[in-house]
Amino acid sequence: MEKIDKRKFNGGNSTKSNGADKRKNEYRTALEQAATVEDVISVIKMVHTKAVSKQDIKAAQLFLEYYLGKPNQSIDINSSEGFNIDFRNLFTFNDSNK
Repeated sequence: MEKIDKRKFNGGNSTKSNGADKRKNEYRTALEQAATVEDVISVIKMVHTKAVSKQDIKAAQLFLEYYLGKPNQSIDINSSEGFNIDFRNLFTFNDSNK
């Protein structure tokens, strides 16, 4: 039996936005107009200072996630039966950070 690609039956609706991005709202636009590059740098420095001087874990996590990116998700599976299976060959994960 032939597999049918059902995307062609979506009524001609594209998943891409036409024109304005509907996800942006008036508050985001106002924030973009109000903030300067210097404001953003100041906030980043404030988070860094809080992470280092006050040893704030949440601030450190936030700073490192924006600076380095979130760590890749991994799965650790151990067998107590004495045989090894490389589960990475069985699963394919989408890495949305790349």
